[in-house]
Amino acid sequence: MISEYPGAETEPRLQTRAHSREISIEQEKEMGEVIEQAIRRAINRMYENIGEQLTIDDMARTAMFSKFHFSRVFRQVTGVSPGRFLSAVRLQEAKRLLLSTSLSVADISNRVGYTSVGTFSTRFKSSVGVAPTQYRQLRGVRTDLVQNKVQDAAGHRAATLRGKITFPQTGEPGRIFIGLFPDWIPQGAPVRSAVLSQPGPYTLTDVAPGIWYVLAHSMPHGKEDLLGDDLLADPASCVGTHGPITVGPESVTISANVNLRPMRGLDPPVLHALLDTRRSALSAQAS
Repeated sequence: MISEYPGAETEPRLQTRAHSREISIEQEKEMGEVIEQAIRRAINRMYENIGEQLTIDDMARTAMFSKFHFSRVFRQVTGVSPGRFLSAVRLQEAKRLLLSTSLSVADISNRVGYTSVGTFSTRFKSSVGVAPTQYRQLRGVRTDLVQNKVQDAAGHRAATLRGKITFPQTGEPGRIFIGLFPDWIPQGAPVRSAVLSQPGPYTLTDVAPGIWYVLAHSMPHGKEDLLGDDLLADPASCVGTHGPITVGPESVTISANVNLRPMRGLDPPVLHALLDTRRSALSAQAS
């Protein structure tokens, strides 16, 4: 039968198009799962062979992708490049060994894939803010991490960053540490920080012009000192990020909400680096 309305589609044709869209969505979902599984294989290899000299080619072969496709999808899934992810994995393991063993710094540097203890120490200090030996002596807790003021030489007015921390419907919220960093990878001290007793509004004042990232982490009460594998295995450990946030010379108040979610295996250890700052902030607050 010919439709009374020019250009109108018959019901069977509409059903066919709807069915095609459903198939397309399902195919995209399956493809996403395939990519995620491939990235997980590469990440597992990093953790299982942390002392080896892994290359991008090695990881791409593990994921069964070409090198260029692997690098692109790895960044899409994790937010960072494979090389940066691997570097963070090595530093995170070095931190764990410094706090939980009596191994020398030289032995630890070798265990996490560095052929030169000098290079390891330099990169560790650049990322963490203190030398490996000092990190061990401080037990990973640094009171100077709680606030690191950034001076604006141009004399621009400082802005205020306001937002709301939301927590997953399931789970037990605990104290929440919030840090403001100049990079999505937290290195050294945050320029501003705050600790909330529960999800809700937060405020960070005197934020200088620049590009910033808000990173947050929450653990239930009584579990604030969990580290390493115990932390990752706890389903109540939640993280959240917001950024990049651009603060201009004339900015006054900027909104940045953060949704916390459970940590997952695909999260880069760069998020875990925030835990050092969290422990330092909570320690200073308690004292």
